[in-house]
Amino acid sequence: MKTVKHFGLVLMLAVTTILSSCSSDSSSSGGGSAALGTMQAKAGSTNFTSMTAATFAHKSTSGGMTTIIIQGSDASGKAIQLMITGTSGTTGTYQISDTASISTIASYTEVNTSTFTSQTWAAPYEGSGNVGSVTITEMTDANVKGTFTFTGKNESGTDTKAVTNGAFNINFSS
Repeated sequence: MKTVKHFGLVLMLAVTTILSSCSSDSSSSGGGSAALGTMQAKAGSTNFTSMTAATFAHKSTSGGMTTIIIQGSDASGKAIQLMITGTSGTTGTYQISDTASISTIASYTEVNTSTFTSQTWAAPYEGSGNVGSVTITEMTDANVKGTFTFTGKNESGTDTKAVTNGAFNINFSS
């Protein structure tokens, strides 16, 4: 699990660095209540809104199965990542469960930007059952909009964190 945690940290920092020089349209057009180019949620009692420059969505299809990755990071070292694997690439609700037929994974990470240590709450986890969902309300070749909620378990302990009122409205990267 430490390797996964470190990989996630490195990935988040790399994506934030790469995308920090990109610009995007920040007008609002749905996606729950998220402005275009952002992801937002409440993690525990903390409000989270990603920076447009550190938010992306990627969609790839192989063998008739689609994988969608959505990630948003903020300037304080927090990030949310959603990954849906094995879909037909359409709208719908995807359960975050250790028994779901379509693999849907969610994580919330807090990085201490002074010490570069991090904590990650991931879902699903062993024995979790259904701990959330991602609903894609609208998807085109250019954009994905939707909502999400999940409860993740801390990879370094046993505590959990509820991520609620999640929304995203993000253009796919090319």
